[in-house]
Amino acid sequence: MTDAGKAWMLHVALIAALFALHFVLPAYHHGVLARVMVLAVFAMGYNLLFGYAGLLSLGHAMFFGAGLYGAGLAAYHLGWSVSAAFSAGILAGISLSLAVGVLALRTTGVAFMIVTMMFAQAFYLATLHFNAWTRGDEGLVLQTASRTLGSLSLADPATRYLAALALFSLVLLLTLAVVRSRLGRVLVAIRENEPRTIMLGYDTFAAKLAATVLSGAICAAAGAAYALLFGYVGSTLVSVQYSILPLLWVLMGGAATTIGPLIGTLLMYYLVDLSGGPLDRLLPGWHLTYLGVVGVALVLLILFFPKGILGTVRGRWLRWLP
Repeated sequence: MTDAGKAWMLHVALIAALFALHFVLPAYHHGVLARVMVLAVFAMGYNLLFGYAGLLSLGHAMFFGAGLYGAGLAAYHLGWSVSAAFSAGILAGISLSLAVGVLALRTTGVAFMIVTMMFAQAFYLATLHFNAWTRGDEGLVLQTASRTLGSLSLADPATRYLAALALFSLVLLLTLAVVRSRLGRVLVAIRENEPRTIMLGYDTFAAKLAATVLSGAICAAAGAAYALLFGYVGSTLVSVQYSILPLLWVLMGGAATTIGPLIGTLLMYYLVDLSGGPLDRLLPGWHLTYLGVVGVALVLLILFFPKGILGTVRGRWLRWLP
C-alpha cells in the first residue's frame, strides 16, 4: 500500500474509533471528548498556518471569536436558525482573516507575531466595549430553543457529540487533502526557504494569504460550533490565553502533522482536568495548578519528544505519517 493510502486509512480509522467511543464512554468523558473535538478543530486551523506555513501567530483567538460571536449573536439577538448562525460565524471568520491577513502578512517573524497579537487584543477589547450586545465576561447563554436543528436539539449530549464528530471529521479530511495538495507543498516550501520559493516563481504572499483565510475559516467554524453546541458566548473565550492554547496543543501533539492537534488538545485537556481534581486532593499543600502541571509536561515533552508526540513518532519510526 502506498504512503498516501496508509494516511487516508489511518484518518478514516481514527474517525471510526471516535464514532465507536460514542457508544461506550461514560457521560462525563463523553461530554469532554465532544468539547475536545471542537477545540481540536481550532488547533487544526492554527496548525495549518503555524505548522505548515511557518507563521507564528498569537492572534488566533480573534478568528475563533469571530465564529463564536458571529454565530452566537445571530442566534441570541436575531433569532437565526442553527444553520444560518453557523454560516454567519464562518463568514465572519473569513472576512476578518482576509482583512487581517492583507495587513499582517506585510510583516514577518516576530513582527507578524506582535501584529496578530495586537489585532486579537483589539478584538477582545471590542467584546468588552460593546457590553450591551455581548455582556462582556459575563457572556451570553443560548437557550435550547435557539440550538435546535429541525427535530434535533444540539443541547442533547448524543446529538452534540455526533455534531462535533462530524465537524472534526470534515476538517480532518479537508486538512489532509490541503497539505497533500499543491498549496500544501508550497506552504512547506515557504516555511523552509521563502526566498528560494519566490525564486522558483511562486507567489508566496498569495499562498500565505490563502493559508491565513483557510486557517481563519476553520478556527471560526470551531468557534461557531462551540457557541451552538455548548450554548455559551463570552469574552473569556477570546482572551490572549485562547491565542496561546492552540500553540501549546499543536506543539504537544506535533506541528505540521494532521492528527497531532487532536492528540495535543486531548492530552492538555486531561492534564488540566487531572491537576484540578485528584492531584489537588492528593497533595493539597502543594497547591498544584494546571499551569504547573502543563509546564512539567512541556519540559518532559521537549526532552523526549522534541517535535511533539506525533512529530517525533514520524521522525523516528513512521515516516509516512502526514
